[in-house]
Amino acid sequence: MNSDFIVVGSGIGGLSCAVMLAYYGRMVTVCESHSLAGGAAHSFEREGFIFDSGPSLYSGLSYTPSLNPLKQILDIIEEPVPCVNYDTWGCCLPEGQFKTSVGADQFCEVLRQLRGEKAVAEWRKLQQVMKPLGRAVVAIPPASFRFDRNALLTMGRFLPHAIAQGSNLFKLTGAFSDIADTVITDPFIRNWLDLLCFLLSGLPSNGTSAAEMAFMFADWYRPGVLLDYPIGGSGSLVKALVKGLEKFGGQLRCSSHVEEIVVENQRAVGVRLGSGEIIRCQQGVISNASVWNTLKLIPVDGVPTKWRAKREQTPACDSFLHLHLGIDGTDLPSDLACHYIIVNDWSIGIDAPQNVVLVSIPSLVNPTLAPPGKQTIHVYTPANEPYHLWAGMKRNSLAYQQQKQERTSVMWQALERIIPDIRSRCEVTLIGTPLTHERFLRRKYGSYGPAIQAGKELFPSPTTPLLGLWCCGDSTFPGIGLPAVAANGMMVANTFASVPQHLQMLNKIRAN
Repeated sequence: MNSDFIVVGSGIGGLSCAVMLAYYGRMVTVCESHSLAGGAAHSFEREGFIFDSGPSLYSGLSYTPSLNPLKQILDIIEEPVPCVNYDTWGCCLPEGQFKTSVGADQFCEVLRQLRGEKAVAEWRKLQQVMKPLGRAVVAIPPASFRFDRNALLTMGRFLPHAIAQGSNLFKLTGAFSDIADTVITDPFIRNWLDLLCFLLSGLPSNGTSAAEMAFMFADWYRPGVLLDYPIGGSGSLVKALVKGLEKFGGQLRCSSHVEEIVVENQRAVGVRLGSGEIIRCQQGVISNASVWNTLKLIPVDGVPTKWRAKREQTPACDSFLHLHLGIDGTDLPSDLACHYIIVNDWSIGIDAPQNVVLVSIPSLVNPTLAPPGKQTIHVYTPANEPYHLWAGMKRNSLAYQQQKQERTSVMWQALERIIPDIRSRCEVTLIGTPLTHERFLRRKYGSYGPAIQAGKELFPSPTTPLLGLWCCGDSTFPGIGLPAVAANGMMVANTFASVPQHLQMLNKIRAN
């Protein structure tokens, strides 16, 4: 049976779009190249250790109502994901090692010790500046968006509140540095804000949107806030979305690599798989692949040359290096945190290669991720590993193996600051490189996503010049990050819902 829609790729953006389309009563088929669903959010198992393949910092998943669009989708499809909560993580910075947490007051204590009362006053002032921006960023919920003329009908009920936010709405479109620079002079706070921006978007504060940071401030620096970790890892989020997809009649096909989007009479009508099988659809193909990978799927004459050339020139964030470790957990330090952020040198730029290293030990809060007495560790350099260092290397070559050892040395050094005898504890050691990202996640350059500078250019809409072809995920508005791609997937799906269906969904969110 032909589908109404085919979604190419099962990242969080693609699954969010697919499950919402299915919720609206559309027949959906998701085609995934990998044997596992989830894209950069999938989990995998080795010798009893369960690893997250990508970043693993979550918030807004354990309470309702939530501002997190992914949580809203899970509530809509009634597929809960149990989470454990924590609020503290460790920092190893040039200024020293300390622990900090979400919530404004505790960070003020860190500032007081490191920088003094003047820095605390600047931080408090920034919080006051961000409060109205936080109200503005949620004035029109992402769930009300759609990409057709009916958007006025679904967004209309929120327009009076949005208009009341006045000039704050326009401030959200610029770079966060435009706002922070009017308040912050303390060099440590400037560096800290660059770090937060980089972890959110892959860019420093002069490239990260004010809207993204306003959302973060509204979520992370409010009273009583806690961070979340889904029990079972990020794969639990993926399983919930897939379960919802199938519950509403959709289907997921893993190990089904899409080689080409089939175009007939200047319209996308299906996809051709690597096996040669052609799957047709009635209403459209929605690509959750990156902008560069999507272009490779479109026949040369399928879109205007000028449009293709502009999209090909989309700048890319750098890639990742990963260490996935299964270790003996006997007599580990009793005060270990679930997450650590290591910065080696502020002066070279927060996005300098190998300058930032992140460590996640999720089994500390979710012991089911490791065998008894063991711990699961994920170390990664976030969007700061240059692809050109790996381009053209053969994965089974001696040079590749040597480079993996050389380039991961900074990660071992970072981890040894937390667990000094880590090397002797390892029972499972896996290294992922930009070539791993490129191979398994089908990410050209192994990239984290488009490096689109806020204030200079906007992430594009999901529409394309080819009739019947849409895009979703981190290459489209609102951009990179789990909440953003979930929001985008929902927005695209909303576009194909009737207005009554869309309004009914918004009422369900409001009822929660």
